[in-house]
Amino acid sequence: MSHYVYVLECADGSLYTGYTTDPERRLEEHNAGAGAKYTRGRTPVELVHVERFESRSAAMAREYAIKQFSRTEKESLVGLD
Repeated sequence: MSHYVYVLECADGSLYTGYTTDPERRLEEHNAGAGAKYTRGRTPVELVHVERFESRSAAMAREYAIKQFSRTEKESLVGLD
């Protein structure tokens, strides 16, 4: 099974980082209001970055690392700079 870290751009321009095993399903959940509490009031959201990992632990470590990035670093990662 593959594990993914993804970054969404929310309707208000903010960026949300998460972990999943199925990025497309998770995107649909976020846009349906069934995703993270953070994104519920910020729909629609757009998938702007995905990274694939072989292990859950590697994906979770990368998710944590991205969440520590500054806004500028996140924008550079996803190509919004």
